[in-house]
Amino acid sequence: MMQKDSLRFLKDMMNTPSPSGFEAGVQNLIRKRMKECGAGVTTDVHGNVIGVINAKAPVRVMLSGHCDEVGFMITYIDDKGYLYFASIGGVDPGIATGQRVRIHTSKGDVLGVIGRKPIHLLEQDELNKQVKIHELWIDIGARDKKDAQKVISIGDYATFDVGFMELRNDMVCAHGFDDRAGAFVVIETLRRLEGKKLDVAVYGVATVQEELGLRGARTSAYGIDPHIGIAVDVGFATDFPGSDPKRVGECFLGKGPTLHRGPNINPKLSEIMEASARAKKIPFQVTAEPRATGTDANAIQINMKGVASALLSIPNRYMHTPVEVISLKDLDECSHLLAEFIAGLKSNTDFVPSSK
Repeated sequence: MMQKDSLRFLKDMMNTPSPSGFEAGVQNLIRKRMKECGAGVTTDVHGNVIGVINAKAPVRVMLSGHCDEVGFMITYIDDKGYLYFASIGGVDPGIATGQRVRIHTSKGDVLGVIGRKPIHLLEQDELNKQVKIHELWIDIGARDKKDAQKVISIGDYATFDVGFMELRNDMVCAHGFDDRAGAFVVIETLRRLEGKKLDVAVYGVATVQEELGLRGARTSAYGIDPHIGIAVDVGFATDFPGSDPKRVGECFLGKGPTLHRGPNINPKLSEIMEASARAKKIPFQVTAEPRATGTDANAIQINMKGVASALLSIPNRYMHTPVEVISLKDLDECSHLLAEFIAGLKSNTDFVPSSK
């Protein structure tokens, strides 16, 4: 069961907006929490926050969870004071329609709603057409362009105005579990390892700008030069109506974190992590990844001369919507698995793939 202070920290993270390129707010929380876990903390020029324990050990293990989320950026203000915007990362325009948003400006937050023509006034061809992001607008109640410009500037960013919500059976809902859930697991792993005698150095990284192309993982991995790299992200749950396990495999909330097998995953590292989970009776699921994953693991694997990489995922329903749902039990077991794996890891472990 998750500790109360850990749950409190998770709520604080989820209620702090952090679209790609604008992660400073949540990184401030993460930096403070890492220090409380006994880690030495640095921040690089890209904005990645790096906490390290047992830094002098010869073998470096990098844990990566990206703290950025999808969002919006204001691109245009029309004469009537309506705000037009582009997406930061992948946002389904159909999901955005009718949502409440919070625009983050240098003068403070401004509330607004994403508007669209009412269904009563839509023509038949409009009813059957997928709305495009540039056809939507944000209404802040401005009288005109001049009034809107008093509080809004081009380049301000916006996020869905939704908060953390607890559901039944240890399930929780929020916007941005992709992937503040993974960043949370990285920090929780540092907490679990505090004071333990380790044979390796552990670098926990809250990476930035993953939603724009794994950018933070690329730069932080270059700086750390790890021997082993494990990305912690969310994965597609298939336990909801209309999902197709034939496409992505089976994955259920509440049945443990997901380990992956495929070319992006070092086979020996995968075997050791699975063995560690079994030895400690930590439930886990397995998903096939027949190509490079769209996660930090991809960038870490091909860093410099190559890194033994793995991906550990938290099952997630409704990814990139304002109502992502995960299990607190899965989240807790994820950091438990990582901590047990690292605690038992020896610096002389060989990760060169064999033909056996």
